[in-house]
Amino acid sequence: MTDILIFTHIDYCPPAHLGKVLEQAGHSFSVLRADLGELDGIDLDRPKAVAIMGGPMSVNDPLPWLTTEVVALQHFIRRDIPLIGHCLGGQLLAKALGAQISRMPYTESGWQPLTRLDQAAPSPWLQHLSEQFPIFQWHGDSFAIPEGAQPLLSSPWCSNQAFAWGDKVLALQGHPEMDEALVRQWLGDWHHLLDESQPSQQSRAQMLDQLPTKVAELNRVAEGFYRHWLQLAGL
Repeated sequence: MTDILIFTHIDYCPPAHLGKVLEQAGHSFSVLRADLGELDGIDLDRPKAVAIMGGPMSVNDPLPWLTTEVVALQHFIRRDIPLIGHCLGGQLLAKALGAQISRMPYTESGWQPLTRLDQAAPSPWLQHLSEQFPIFQWHGDSFAIPEGAQPLLSSPWCSNQAFAWGDKVLALQGHPEMDEALVRQWLGDWHHLLDESQPSQQSRAQMLDQLPTKVAELNRVAEGFYRHWLQLAGL
């Protein structure tokens, strides 16, 4: 295991652009499949930075490995190491911090506009961002803001899009890690789950329109998050 640990939960929710950022920076990292029991027996005192990716399951599903992962995240929180969660990963961080995760009455999907909420106390996690910017979304659950956390972002369809807890935990509801290939894979394999008649969901055509430009901007957003995460870890 390396100093950077990435939890994944299914094969089609990989680190994607996060992995590319780490490789380009020359950082070694370990990717574990939490859903396959790969967290069992690992040294939780070794990692200096942990990222948690997405997945189609709900944090509230009765899956034993989800409990194992939440306990691991609570250990990392006590160790005060930098943690960044993506979608399901953000929800798992919220649960580890005692917040509720609830089913929304609709799915939020596509390139949705996010608004910063940190005007009164600007967050270093968002220092690279404008007041509004889009992030790719695909989720039907939403986290509540844990006690003591700072709400950071909102969207028209999900008021709790991100929070910071302390100075080293960032939970995101969206998917800043997406690259072009992954967007196309999801829209090829799972487009039948979408309902473009719902105002909270973009159509497949809308999501693919000017995709290289949208992904390039998303990469810039993601790289700011990842840069701060690595700096906090001294990496």
